[in-house]
Amino acid sequence: MPVRPSKPRHIATSSLLAAAFAFTCITPATAKTSIQSLHQNFHNPPAQAKPMVRWWWFGLAVQKSEILRELQQMKADGIGGAELAFEYPQVLDDPAKGLKNLPFLSPEFLDDVNYAQTEGRKLGLRIDVTLGSGWPYGGPATTLAEASGRLRIAQIPVPANATSLPKLKLAEGESIISVSLVNGEPQHWDAATATTLGAPGSDSRTWDNLPPKPTPRTALFFISSHTKQQVKRAAAGAEGYVLDPLSHQAVANHLKSVGEPLLKAFGPTPPYAIFSDSLEAYGSDWTPDLPTEFKKRRGYDLLPHLPELVAGGTPEAETVRHDWGKTLTELVNENYLTQINNWAIEHHTKFRSQTYGNPAVSFSSQRLAALPEGEGPQWRQFSTLRWATSANHVFGNNVTSGETFTWLHSPVFRATPLDMKAEADIDFLTGENQIICHGWSYSAPQVGEPGWSLYAAAVFNDHNPWHPVMPDVTRYIGGVSYLLRQGQPANQVAILLPTDDAWASFTPTQDSITALMTRVVTPELMSTILSAGYNVDFIDADAINSVGLGTHKILVLPPTDRIPANTLRKIEQFVAAGGKVVSIGRAPSISPEGKTLPEITSLSQKLFTAVKGSLVPDDSALAAALHNAATPDFTLTSGNDEIGFIRRKLPTTDIYFIANTSNHPVETTATFSTPHKFGEQWNPASGEATSSPTANVELHLAPYESRIFVFSSVNPKAPAPRTAPTKQLADLSGNWQVRFAATDKTKSEAKLTDWIASPDTIHYSGEAVYTRDFNLGSVSTTPTYLQIDGGSPVTPPAGVLNRPAPLHNGIPDPRVTRTGPGMRAWFEPPVREAAIVFINGRQAGYLWHPPYRLDVSPFLKSGQNHIEIHVYNTALNAWSAQPPHDYKPLIAKYGDRFQMQDLNKVVPTSSGILGTIKLVTNESQEQK
Repeated sequence: MPVRPSKPRHIATSSLLAAAFAFTCITPATAKTSIQSLHQNFHNPPAQAKPMVRWWWFGLAVQKSEILRELQQMKADGIGGAELAFEYPQVLDDPAKGLKNLPFLSPEFLDDVNYAQTEGRKLGLRIDVTLGSGWPYGGPATTLAEASGRLRIAQIPVPANATSLPKLKLAEGESIISVSLVNGEPQHWDAATATTLGAPGSDSRTWDNLPPKPTPRTALFFISSHTKQQVKRAAAGAEGYVLDPLSHQAVANHLKSVGEPLLKAFGPTPPYAIFSDSLEAYGSDWTPDLPTEFKKRRGYDLLPHLPELVAGGTPEAETVRHDWGKTLTELVNENYLTQINNWAIEHHTKFRSQTYGNPAVSFSSQRLAALPEGEGPQWRQFSTLRWATSANHVFGNNVTSGETFTWLHSPVFRATPLDMKAEADIDFLTGENQIICHGWSYSAPQVGEPGWSLYAAAVFNDHNPWHPVMPDVTRYIGGVSYLLRQGQPANQVAILLPTDDAWASFTPTQDSITALMTRVVTPELMSTILSAGYNVDFIDADAINSVGLGTHKILVLPPTDRIPANTLRKIEQFVAAGGKVVSIGRAPSISPEGKTLPEITSLSQKLFTAVKGSLVPDDSALAAALHNAATPDFTLTSGNDEIGFIRRKLPTTDIYFIANTSNHPVETTATFSTPHKFGEQWNPASGEATSSPTANVELHLAPYESRIFVFSSVNPKAPAPRTAPTKQLADLSGNWQVRFAATDKTKSEAKLTDWIASPDTIHYSGEAVYTRDFNLGSVSTTPTYLQIDGGSPVTPPAGVLNRPAPLHNGIPDPRVTRTGPGMRAWFEPPVREAAIVFINGRQAGYLWHPPYRLDVSPFLKSGQNHIEIHVYNTALNAWSAQPPHDYKPLIAKYGDRFQMQDLNKVVPTSSGILGTIKLVTNESQEQK
């Protein structure tokens, strides 16, 4: 018999913390201990690294008994905590069934909040709370005067030879800021001819004493107005206007009226964090104090320049827009972000903020919140997730949370554990290390299955049939999250976001820097950098000026015009210290205010030249320039566009997370740019650790498979990698007994079939137990695997793959929900959708992602063996048999607050085991 190779080391299950990295002098023995601690915590992640859930309370029709049951289920599932989120009603009050929508901030509701946080803490769960209902902040306490503001422009024709202005009817809460008279007709006027007539209460007497003119003119009324946007998805009693995030008083009123009662409900134990969702105050480009604040900050009066701001098209107009945009950013920074963060500190909690969207928050605005958060699996294009991870890297925050799975595989209940892994891995590659699952729906037991769900999101509670595998899914997510918190980020490239250019391109209702960055940080730019072997952060001029470029080795400038002179000086110092710069298309040439200054011209010409390779014509020349600037961190012989990586740097160790983001196997060779000599490769699914060189590493990755590589200067003496099993010991593809647990009906299957092929099980959702016996003459001396082969890639429809998150221009219709990016795994697996394997009465492991293979050696015996495979599908099959839900009574009572997405896709989906089942090994042995 061949000699059995040394057994790979498996990651232990204790939860020791890896604290050894704090020592300045680290011995080989200490370094080895540190790696062992990494092993242990990767396989058994600490509580703070485990994923959290956004816990939606609908209505708010909740009961304490179900609150406790769901918290206990979260704990059992390996979930680390919950964010309380209060949303729209799902049901009408029904006293007979015990269903009652509690008004938001009512004593009964606040008592339930207190109960949830108390019981959650007893279980060791982190509890956060959204400081409001739905999003953005606002509600009944927000008056029209404190509602989100906008600049409304009324263009009224003035006939030839007219000597007075026409009358203008104002809406409630509106006031005229200024009036200008311009030559031309509405929509076709010349801002250069503008004459400011003033506003009521100043010099409005000129309105009735216009000098006659034989040509048409237009009166431009600039009006301080309101968007009148309503809070989205509000709970009962939480309806109302979105507040003005530029107004100190509006935000202060919300903190007093909403924040104080919510925090008081937590008693002496405040929430870990208060949460502000993405800033979606669409069209919020004005606040009553803006003219005063503008003059104080910019040094001139904005009102005479409002025609230029609206018209654009000239350098002077761009300067006005720039200064207006910068003022908006300063106001939201001071009145929203800083005020809420200070309030959180005063209340002994932390401010977790999705700092992007409208109004004009900048990249550096994120440093004003304790816990910047992002969202979006747009790995190879601009994303607000990388926006947040970059800010945390730049400003020294170790943890980046992300709203994850927001649009995962619509409709609700369609998402699978494989879908989760496909998105989570992309988020990990982007730098996220605190997954917040979107989400967990509180569902009243009285409403039956599949229970309540948000209108557009995955469902991760135990109403989902595949839920029994959740502990293994959360173990994987928590383990990777833990590793990506160790040491320091090590991204080599920083992209300088042209914030000043963004301000200069603002227009009324379009004041989102993040929206404009999608035009600058293009998919082509991101893909070029990533495929060249580098990972990347964003940065802006304010960050460079305040904290520098950190450990980044290369600064990339997309096409940029405006840049502060101080930033160029900082870049010059960066280059003098050994850093490299590459500008694409053109070098920056003017100041933020649009002026050509000698210092900027001189520094720009010195730093960015084609001769030095620091100025390239376009993205196609960028990869070569990067390679000339610094050795790439991770080099592949093929698969550059499909395999991603991220590195964390410790004093004696480098950690690389590697993932195949594609729906097909990839075989390639990798080289890691690490200074350390010795390496290990960890299999996240099996836990085994094997030795790895740093160069010419053979990678064999199944669809959506991932790996961990750990390099150090101490030889861990890990065994060599196993070769892939090639010898079949037994074909177990036939002769199964399949018992459907919910119906307790059993059928014999000589050949494995799809559940939806039979009218008896087409609408079955739940668990089915596959059982059979098999004989082994002897137990193999080499590892033996249960392997389920099969599965096939799915071609995404045109325009779906890498679709950006939805952006809004102006003020969208609140009744219309725009479809999101629709992340999913484009692969039909052989196990639909997850399974737990038992052999001879002992649990052997989970199967929920490729490769569908388990080492079952410890569970086998000579002679007869018994195998059970518990298979779980989605809730869609059973849901598809139910009649469509009638939302008309709910809409009649509460209005049209949500629209369920993709209900036409609620159809039976393939279920069960659809591949071939084998026992395989490396040893040549016959089944007896």
